[in-house]
Amino acid sequence: MESMGGLKRSHYCNELQQANVGDEIILMGWVLRRRDHGGVIFVDLRDLRGITQVVFNPEYNEKVHAKAHDLRSEWVLAVRGKVCARPEGMTNKNLQTGAIEIMVDELRILNTSPTPPFPLDEEKDVAENLRLKYRYLDLRRPKMINNLRLRHQAAHAIRTYLDENNFIDVETPILTRSTPEGARDYLVSSRVNPGKFYALPQSPQLFKQLLMIAGVDRYYQIVKCFRDEDLRADRQPEFTQIDMELSFVDEDDIMTIAEGMIQRLFKITLNKDISTPFKRMTYAEAMERFGCDKPDTRFGLELINLTETVRDCGFKVFASVVKKGGLVKSINAKGCATLSRKNIDDLTEYVAQFGARGLAWVKIKEDGEWQSPIAKFFTEAERNDMGQTLDAAPGDLLFFVADTPAVVHQALSELRLELGRRLNLIDKSVFDLLWVTDFPLLEYDEDEGRYTAVHHPFTAPHEDDLALLESAPGKVRSRAYDMVLNGTEIGGGSIRIHQKDVQNRAFAALGISPEEAKDKFDFLLRALELGAPPHGGIAFGLDRLMMILTASDSIRDVIAFPKTQRAACPLTEAPSPVARKQLTELHLRPDWKED
Repeated sequence: MESMGGLKRSHYCNELQQANVGDEIILMGWVLRRRDHGGVIFVDLRDLRGITQVVFNPEYNEKVHAKAHDLRSEWVLAVRGKVCARPEGMTNKNLQTGAIEIMVDELRILNTSPTPPFPLDEEKDVAENLRLKYRYLDLRRPKMINNLRLRHQAAHAIRTYLDENNFIDVETPILTRSTPEGARDYLVSSRVNPGKFYALPQSPQLFKQLLMIAGVDRYYQIVKCFRDEDLRADRQPEFTQIDMELSFVDEDDIMTIAEGMIQRLFKITLNKDISTPFKRMTYAEAMERFGCDKPDTRFGLELINLTETVRDCGFKVFASVVKKGGLVKSINAKGCATLSRKNIDDLTEYVAQFGARGLAWVKIKEDGEWQSPIAKFFTEAERNDMGQTLDAAPGDLLFFVADTPAVVHQALSELRLELGRRLNLIDKSVFDLLWVTDFPLLEYDEDEGRYTAVHHPFTAPHEDDLALLESAPGKVRSRAYDMVLNGTEIGGGSIRIHQKDVQNRAFAALGISPEEAKDKFDFLLRALELGAPPHGGIAFGLDRLMMILTASDSIRDVIAFPKTQRAACPLTEAPSPVARKQLTELHLRPDWKED
């Protein structure tokens, strides 16, 4: 190996253009590819900015050319040479520096490498576990390093915008106490307090409310949060949140600030202009039209409610569901009557995984007649009524689900998305942003036999619904709002409860006794007594946002060192066993074994 020996990099590998022809330069980076063309050796030299072709020609410098014979992929080089225009017809239009090449006068091999466990060419497809095990190699790939660079630009844009809007960046504790916020906490045993545990924060929720009570007025933080929950493509056990809280505001104030931040973010990262204000839709409208609270509104196929239309129809399956308080809803797939029976059977299987016990269908023939196994159960008048409600026309394919509201909405919502994908109805170049508002404050958990918070226990009830908190808690609307981008929730927040008596009433509705409230939230309740201002906030998932902005398939592609779906790190092999001494110091059983 050689040292840099006083050589200083003059340029990154993406910077040299025809204007630099004749310049003497110094580049440093990794060998991406080496090609020997009849004695002349070409090397694609790569750094975090790009690629430059460097040339070792025996007629130009025989000694350096001889040394270049040893070069292999991922060796680390420093080269000094002259910028030359590529020969006529040899320009690489796919490369930012494709009009020039470097004739090398000096080569220093700074480090070698065995053959990498996978090729780093961008087009190669590599198993994710292998990529994560050698993440430091994976991050050398242009796509990955560009994702990290875009994430940096996003964080910088967010900080700049919030600073311009008078926010203060305040750090909150990582070691805190366990409080009920929806998911399992990660716990940390205390050595100096035997038998007691810290919890890693699922969010800075209580601390940011305390900062408002402290008079900070506008707080923000780009902060790590932790949830011990089952993972998927857009979840990680540790994730990054853009967190903010404001005093003396209402929903409109927070939405305006948040829209401006997202507008700035798109301009800086994608150079895309996003218009404001964003569309707004109530939770009730979202469920009625799309069957979910984060609708993708880039395409149609909306859900149509047929419950009243079929209440007394001759098809007993529909009528009996309505009689039991269920729903019957439909999707009209316009012009899709050509779908085969196999395609329909595949879709029936698809919705079954979401609880649907069946997927009824009707094809509208050219003469307007129904082609379907269920057609015989309806009178002509009933078919006409349903067809009119659904705006059915020849060539349409109608899908129906009849069940409880939860099953109907989830099944048809997922069917709608699947049809959108299969029929290529989704314009992926569009970024469709909207707010969903007026969520229910509480939902009844059949397993626990009590109401739980839809968002968290500190969300303010709608002022018009306060009287229902004790008599009909399931009907209380909250002052919560989510921002949705292309069918993905990217941020959510609410106006918070700022009065102690209202907070106690909310705890009671959640089945939290005064003793439990005092045990877990005494510090908050005391603070609410001491001049708490009206306040509210919002938090955005930075990882999920970056996944969308980079068009990545997985959240793991926008995090430098992510975990697998089993919450493991193949690189460091975490989590791992620890020494018996460490366990005993933490007052934990060293002989514990999994059953």
